[in-house]
Amino acid sequence: MADELLPWTEKYRPKKLKDVAGQENNLRTLEAFVQKKDMPNLLFAGPPGVGKTTATLALAHELYGNELDGKILELNASDERGIDVVRGKVKDFARSVSLRDIPFKIVFLDEADALTPEAQHALRRTMEIYSGQTRFILSCNYSSKIIEPIQSRCAIFRFVPLKDADVHKMLEKVAKHEGLEMDKEAFDAIFYVSEGDMRRAINTLQGASIHSKKITSEIIYRIAGRARPKEIKEMMEHALKGEFTRAREKLNVLMIEQGLSGEDVMLQLYREIVNLDIPEKMKVKLVDRIGEYNFRLVEGANERIQVEALLAQMGVVGKE
Repeated sequence: MADELLPWTEKYRPKKLKDVAGQENNLRTLEAFVQKKDMPNLLFAGPPGVGKTTATLALAHELYGNELDGKILELNASDERGIDVVRGKVKDFARSVSLRDIPFKIVFLDEADALTPEAQHALRRTMEIYSGQTRFILSCNYSSKIIEPIQSRCAIFRFVPLKDADVHKMLEKVAKHEGLEMDKEAFDAIFYVSEGDMRRAINTLQGASIHSKKITSEIIYRIAGRARPKEIKEMMEHALKGEFTRAREKLNVLMIEQGLSGEDVMLQLYREIVNLDIPEKMKVKLVDRIGEYNFRLVEGANERIQVEALLAQMGVVGKE
């Protein structure tokens, strides 16, 4: 019953390394650590939702079985990012000795790139002092934000966005277990909105399941707050042909009727440029224009005016 109340991302989180989606090269190395019952400090770097936390917990399960209490300390560095957490919780946990046949415990610091530089330097010292009885696993989006002394003390693993087949396989498993019916268009829609992020893909599927047991691409795009790629492409084609009024009508549907933000529209415009049947030079100019107008949005300009101005600029590019 307790499992039924969990979010699907937790309910279907793999407990074995062999069940983790994608990242085959990384998983092979982690499985070798399990076989040897020894490992160095690890640094997992990559975008959100690609398996960094899942791989860590699966590694811990394989090392310690289900008795994880007292064997792994899990902290989110974005919540507790100061030097006090390193000097307090991490140091207290690291100094105690593991009593099982695995001669070390694990400290898992999620979002470690959120730690302040001072906290990272304190962590470096802690890693050095307690290297005999504790292994550290640091997870981050950008390894460049981790100080060099910590990077040099870790084996670095690069996690990449998941492939279509990896996401598809996991979604099929979840859909079957939850009694959902999905067609290929729905799978493709989830992969499009998730961009290789398994957490986002499963959350989108769970959100869509509330509306219907038959999952369609239309439900997916509505739940995710995204436009269909076809709608974005048509709007860009109108703009490039100089048909500004028709492009603006398409934009009205997206922003007023479907509720997309200006930034959402710009991000999708950017993604669809590669699919346009236009010369490479024109694509380069469009990316340059989108970058300029996105910067204006970030700086606080009116989103509706800026997106319409971008469509107008596309008309200019189309005539060149």
